[in-house]
Formats: sequence, structure tokens, C-alpha cells
Amino acid sequence: MRYFEQVGNRLIWRNRGETLMVSPWGPDSLRVQSALMGEIRDDRWALLDPQPAEAVLDIQDECASITVGKLTARITMDDWHRYATLSFYNQKGHLLLRETAPANALALKSRKFEPHLGGDFTLTVTFEGRDGERIRGMGQYQEETLDWKSSTLELAHRNSQASVPFYISSLGYGFLWHNPAIGEVSFGANRTTWRAESTKQMDYFITAGDTPAEISRHYAEATGFPPEMPEYGLGFWQCKLRYWNQEQLLNVAREYKRRNLPIDVIVCDFFHWPKMGDYRFDPEFFPDPAAMVRELNDMGIQLMVSVWPQVALTSENYEEMRQQGLLVRAEYGEQVGMRFVEDSMFYDATNPRARQYVWEKCKKNYWDAGVRVFWLDEAEPEYGTYEFKNYRYALGSNQQIGNIYPQCYARGFYEGMKSSGMDRPVNLLRCAWAGSQRYGALVWSGDIMSRWEDFRRQVCAGLSMGYAGIPWWTTDIGGFHGGWPESPEFRELLIRWFQWGCYCPVMRLHGDRRPMEKVFRRDGTEVLSSGSANEIWSYGEEAEPILEKYLHRREELREYVRNIMHVAHLQGTPLLRAMAYEFPEDEACADLKDQYMFGDRYLVAPVLYAGARQREVVLPADCSWRNVDTGEICAGGQKVTLPAPLDRIPVLERIMD
Repeated sequence: MRYFEQVGNRLIWRNRGETLMVSPWGPDSLRVQSALMGEIRDDRWALLDPQPAEAVLDIQDECASITVGKLTARITMDDWHRYATLSFYNQKGHLLLRETAPANALALKSRKFEPHLGGDFTLTVTFEGRDGERIRGMGQYQEETLDWKSSTLELAHRNSQASVPFYISSLGYGFLWHNPAIGEVSFGANRTTWRAESTKQMDYFITAGDTPAEISRHYAEATGFPPEMPEYGLGFWQCKLRYWNQEQLLNVAREYKRRNLPIDVIVCDFFHWPKMGDYRFDPEFFPDPAAMVRELNDMGIQLMVSVWPQVALTSENYEEMRQQGLLVRAEYGEQVGMRFVEDSMFYDATNPRARQYVWEKCKKNYWDAGVRVFWLDEAEPEYGTYEFKNYRYALGSNQQIGNIYPQCYARGFYEGMKSSGMDRPVNLLRCAWAGSQRYGALVWSGDIMSRWEDFRRQVCAGLSMGYAGIPWWTTDIGGFHGGWPESPEFRELLIRWFQWGCYCPVMRLHGDRRPMEKVFRRDGTEVLSSGSANEIWSYGEEAEPILEKYLHRREELREYVRNIMHVAHLQGTPLLRAMAYEFPEDEACADLKDQYMFGDRYLVAPVLYAGARQREVVLPADCSWRNVDTGEICAGGQKVTLPAPLDRIPVLERIMD
């Protein structure tokens, strides 16, 4: 009986209605797909066309293998169930990953398709657990960890949570769950279990490499490299919730220039519009946007403008968008996705016509006025109750494809800006999925609290996003919710966060500061309020010179930042690199989560606890380290305690021995 066959350079196994296919997908990489009672679909949720790769196939009666460079997949059949189980090995013959076996009488399936009667499947895929394996990546979760082994993660987006289902294993492989369905993954000690609540087939990508950097490159070759970062991304970005009128925003920019402080971008945050979904400035508060942009550009400053995907039921565009089928649709109940200020529904970013419609509005009202950077907020999208089952897109149900939304949102503006003549668009988004990086997605970590524990979580989040293939990443310096500029406790947190922000891919000050400022129209109607001042001179005489110091330091780092951003563009290598990423052979670095490398040169050890004035730092071996503030040289291969007065954090430059 014939179970295996070769079709082109692909290996296919069939039995009892299941088709399992393993395809070369670039150097050292394979794509694995399985369908029950149907043919394999070539859904390109994140994967691009594969790079050329020579495959070697070996087919026997009861087993078969396919080898691409450093990666070999072996399919073996058990004698009892005639079920096929996959195992993956590197070029040295070391086991990397293996599906769980049927276990004889237990009759377990590593690829379990549970039917929705009359519809598609709930899919569960299981792999054996491996002692000592560390799992790093998976996107952005608000937890203080880098190693997800023995953890369970929701495969869904929320405000401040970005599910990017790619990880790099300490065993020497990378794995992408190429499925945008809502689901869950558990990296248990005994087994790893992936689950998609609703899907048509199984689809994943696996690649092997000798270093994390090699694996990152393979992943970027498969899903896309980030565009070159524009010059405005290298410097400082000033933002607050919210500059609510044109003159207020311009006065802040003028003050930065009067003080001779470097600034590349200033941000016009949300509700500068008449209604959500109007995609234009409110003329009462912003009477001449083109003149505003011209003055900013004359000062060497770019204006970034917030765009939300929500369309209020009262928006001037709502009826047309509803009639044209450009909005997300609720399966049951009211056609409302979020209630904030007023009822609204999200535009359907998975629909190419909807992407074109929104871009054309933004081009007319923002781009043609000179705006060249967009803040694509609410990109999860942020459903008011996160009832994932209750929404449907052009591409399918939210349950089945919803995680691709932020990628499509980024794509709409990226393609629109490219078609309008911009060479390398990069826009700020609050979420991402696999492949978002190729559409210029600069992700920030969402509406997190202004607390020390949240600060520590952001360090881990940024490093995890780097592992997951998203190199353009940032955070609200100082946190978003709850900061009081007059509070000494918050001022200390803001200083420490600002110092760390100097060594992030993008340095951006933002937050909803307290107390709130009420805002009124000329006729006395109250509109959305604004937060307190959030400029670097807003935090008192002690903080101001420290913040100025790190503003100027960021400017001094401009050439270095440009270079490591260029490497990220070419290689897919993150700017924020966990110590284990940069030093994978150094066991002392394996579990470090509170210090990291900024590129390949600078070791950064942010101060992450209130009142701390020194901190312990692990110095990797095989090189020396120079303290950038004191000039002191420290030998590698040791743990040191370094002073960290309020006006500085430990940063050490790597010196090759």
C-alpha cells in the first residue's frame, strides 16, 4: 500500500482522509501542512514565496524523510494505527522537535481535527516536551518572563498583548504557528500543545540554525524583512494625551527648539477629529493643518497623526462604509464593536476595498497636508468585551482569522504610502502578527500602567518581540495610565524609564498624565479631556537635566542606531537583544531578563526598582566592558555591582579581547 509520494520537491503522506505535506521553504526551512477530507490550501497568512533550496527526499514503505540544508523531517508510521508522526533533526542528527506518538492503546493523535458539524475544525497539535529547552519569543505578553517553557499563552490580541506565534528554541530551531485563528498554546513540561478554535487545516513553518541570529534571518526570509527605518525614527518623539489644538502643539515644538533640545517627531493624538471615522482634523481646533505641518517641517520635525480603525455610527463615512460592506460585522446583536465616547464599529482591514477606502480618506485629509507618519492605534482591534466569536471579516470569522487584523491594518497604510511615493514607510501600531514587520510596523506596548512592575514587564516584552521577528518596537516612556508629574515617586519612575528609552529602537515619551484638563468647544460643549503636561521640563528641576542628558545622548547615538537599524533591515536581527540571543553559548546569560544588548555593542542594565542606586550586572566572557559614563574597564566572565545614581543607568560598551 502506498502511503508516501513525492510531488515536485514536496513530501506527501495520505491515510484515512488526512493529507500531510512537507515542503521546502527556503534554506534550512520547511513548511508543514495537513488537511482532513480535502486538498492542502496555500494560504499565505504570513509566509512569502520560499527562497530556492535544494531538497533531498528518501521514501521507504513505512517511513520517509526530506532534508533541506541543516534541517531534516522524518515521517514514521506506527504498526498499530498506521498513523504518521513527524520528527525534526539538525545537520548533526540531534533531535529538535517531535510530534507526540499515538501511544499504542491510548490511540492519541498529534494532529487532532475535531469537527464543527457542517463547518470546519478545531485543531490541536502536540509535540513532545524536552527537558532543558527554553522557549523565547511569541510576541508581547504582559508578564515578567522571557522563557515561556511551562507557560500557557492565549493566541489572541488585546490592548497591550500582541500574539506573534514565532519562537526560537534553545535547541537550535525556530517555529512559526502559521495560523491566524484564535487559540492557545501550552509549553508544558511533558508536551507542547497548539490549539486553534476554528480552522481549515494545520500549517506551520520550522527552521534550523546554529545561532539565534541565523534563525532570525531564516524567519525574515520567509515572512519579510522590515523596511529601512526613515531618519525620523532615530531620534526623540514627543507625545502626550493629548495636544488638543493646533497652537498648543506648535508651542510645544517651538519650546523644544528654543531650548535647543533635539526632537524628530511630535504627535497629534486621538480625537483631533470631529467624529471617529471621519479621518480628518476638526477645523475648530486645527484650522490650518497644512500650515502646521509646514512650520514643523521647517523646524526639522515630522508630525505623526493618530488614526483609529473605529467608525462611529455618527461619522460622516459610516453609512457609506456600511452600505459598501467595509465594516466588521457582528454575528449577533448590535453592530457595535466598542463603546468609547460613542458607539462605533471597526473597519474591516482584511478587505482590500476597505483598506483602499480608508487610505484615500487619509491621503486627502492628512497626506496631502504634508503628514508622513501615522499612528495606527487600536490595531488589535480592541473589542469592548473581546467576544472573539461574535465578529466576522471579509476573510472569514474572527475566530478563524482574526489575529491577522493588525498585519492587514499596517499593510493598508504601507501600500498606500508606497503608492503615493514614499520609499520606506514606518508607522506606529499597537499590535502586530507574523509578517507585520514587512509592512513597516513599529509596535508599541499599549496602554500599560505607570508602575515599576509594568516597567519591568516592558523590558521583557521588547526582548520577546525581538525574538518573534518584530525589530521595530517601543513603549510609552513612563507608562500610559496613572502618572502624576508632581509626584516624587512618579518622577523617579519617569527618569528611569526615560533612561531606558534612550536605548530602545524608538525613544518616545507618551502618557495620560494626571490631573486631567477639561476641553470645551466655543459653544461650551465639552469634548474629550486632555492629560497634564508631559514634556521633559514638566517633571521638576531635578529631573529636567537628567532627561536632557539622555536626549542628547540619543542624538550622539544616531549614527550607531542608524547602523543597527540597517542590520535589522538586511538580516531581521532585533535591536533589543536578550543576553542569551547575543551570547547563546554563555550559560550565565541563559536566564537573564533584566539586562540586554542594544545592538552588538552596548550592554544596557536599566534600573527597575524604586530607590535603587546600584545594580548587579552579569558580564559575558570573551570580551571586556567599558562603562560609558565612568570609563572604567571591567573584565568579562564575572558578575559586578555597579553604581546607578539617579542621573545614570549602567551602560557598558563591548570591547573585543
